[in-house]
Amino acid sequence: MNYFIEGLQGSGKSTLIDRIAEKYPDWSVFREGDYSPVELAWCAYVTEEEYRSVLDKYRGIRTLIEEKSHAENDHRIICYTQVITDIPGFHKDLEQYEVYNGRRSFGDFKEIVFSRYKCWNGNNMIFECALFQNIIEDMILYRNASDQEIMEFYTELREILRERDFRILYLETDDIADSIGVIRKERSDDKGNEMWFPLMLEYFDRSPYAMKRGISGEEELLKHLAHRQELELQICREIFPDKVSVLRSKKYTDKDI
Repeated sequence: MNYFIEGLQGSGKSTLIDRIAEKYPDWSVFREGDYSPVELAWCAYVTEEEYRSVLDKYRGIRTLIEEKSHAENDHRIICYTQVITDIPGFHKDLEQYEVYNGRRSFGDFKEIVFSRYKCWNGNNMIFECALFQNIIEDMILYRNASDQEIMEFYTELREILRERDFRILYLETDDIADSIGVIRKERSDDKGNEMWFPLMLEYFDRSPYAMKRGISGEEELLKHLAHRQELELQICREIFPDKVSVLRSKKYTDKDI
């Protein structure tokens, strides 16, 4: 069996992962930014030529980069956010090689996502927001994809996963504003300055989705998140009905799990 832990930001995915990992200590846990067989969040996906260029450009930390790099067919995956360095612009530079936020054509994006799921054949794995969050944010905010187009994407993905043993544990948030408020406080510095939310808001405000509609700000972001949760639950109900368990965010019990 494998578990995909899904839900909005602030829904408690990390806490649930910790509880399941405690129950299954020998299982592999994949969080955002880790090298994962199915997810590429916070990772640079580069060709061999691009990889050599990165190593040449950052010779001083070449060993650190190599330690966080993984060969995969004719590409390299660099877990660049795990490379600890004070070199100005390093992380921003590597960010350009991510597959999300409209950086790839839809054809290339779809091929990358689907091919990695096709190759995945592991068991006893726990994934943090690998199935929905980053893919759906990319398709809504950067490709202006309709709900129907996203449903069609996941219909194809379900077919790819038809022989896999997995369970989706979806944390449904009753009060999105409150959940976001909690994570805003948690991700602030020791002086109370918010570190995460301003970046989240900028990410939304500058997206093609928001710019096309002339919208911005916290209220519109919350509306987007409400829509995303509704869509993700629809995908669960209609495409993965036999594979999903919906838990109430932060209100479930050990018996529910």
